Amino acid sequence: MIEVFFDGKCGLCRREISYYKSRAPAGIFSWMDIASDPTPLREYAITQADALRHLHVRDTDGQWHKGAAAFIIIWKHLRYWRLLSAFVDLPIIRDIASALYNKFADYRFAKLTHCQVAKNQLNSNE
Repeated sequence: MIEVFFDGKCGLCRREISYYKSRAPAGIFSWMDIASDPTPLREYAITQADALRHLHVRDTDGQWHKGAAAFIIIWKHLRYWRLLSAFVDLPIIRDIASALYNKFADYRFAKLTHCQVAKNQLNSNE
């Protein structure tokens, strides 16, 4: 299964993932809200703060995809989204999409209280 690690406390993220869940074929994805339960991240040595900042996807080959690349993996498996995944996966478009995603992710992360709590917990453990 494709494992999707998402921020379920972010309203935008939660709505988007709910939409994907409603469109996804059964048995393809495992959806994990790491804002509510970061336990699955421990196995992969990913901090909750990093997973809250960027969407993470682990594909069926065990490869990790983060940010815009994670969305491409999800879209490849959703009817009507495959064309968008192919377009966004083009080299120049992928670079632009990644840059835009990272700017938005950093902005969102800085504004959400639960993200800052995770960041502060990480900093206090170092």
